[in-house]
Amino acid sequence: MHEFGIALVVFLSLVGASLGALWLSGKLHARHRHDDIYNVVRLAANIFVVTTSLVLGLLLNSAKNTYEAVDRNVHAFATDIVLLDRSLRHQGAEALETRQRLHAYMRRLIEGTWGPSGPRVLDDPEAERLLDEVGNALAAIRPNDPVRADLWREAENNLQSVVKRRWALIEESEGTIPPALMLMLGAWLVLIFASVGYRAPHNAVVRVTLVVAAALIAASVYLLLDLDQPFAGAIQVSPEPLERAERQVLR
Repeated sequence: MHEFGIALVVFLSLVGASLGALWLSGKLHARHRHDDIYNVVRLAANIFVVTTSLVLGLLLNSAKNTYEAVDRNVHAFATDIVLLDRSLRHQGAEALETRQRLHAYMRRLIEGTWGPSGPRVLDDPEAERLLDEVGNALAAIRPNDPVRADLWREAENNLQSVVKRRWALIEESEGTIPPALMLMLGAWLVLIFASVGYRAPHNAVVRVTLVVAAALIAASVYLLLDLDQPFAGAIQVSPEPLERAERQVLR
């Protein structure tokens, strides 16, 4: 899980920077711990405090919006599938094979994307093949009256909506946070924590405070990265809408 790994690296970096600066400050010559030098260090760090807060807040908001957009599209995806199945029902026994293939696609999609193990298969070639077979089976249906022909065209439109929604979900599941920006944010945080440790009192309260603060920042980074990957990690989009839709297919 790369989100946990990155958060752990951030935690260790911040603890190392703050406690390292705390230890190093006691070894420095008195001229390096002059108030004027400390004021310059604090001023340089303060420049990045505001910037880091703004960037971290904006990234959290962006990740939250990504998660919510994917969640809405999952609900819309499930709705499109239900509408497709209902259109197929009106074709009678001739559409049974199409509905069976649709059910097989949904089973593959749910078990792969939200399964306990294995790779995510939202964009798996096998899942795509199953969806293509739904289209092929639908194309093989030959309506024998105008009413059923209209219903067939409605089913075709619903299938196109399913395909479009599927690709929208695939694109949105990739995440939107640039790695370079996360690296820069980590560098700013290291500078801030090092400046806090510089000339701080050498006692247990200070050390515990720095470690706890680093842990909270790392937790925020983990939450940020986890929200940006809606189909992975501890916080995932719920499969319940698609599970309900699957129960409707072939009912």
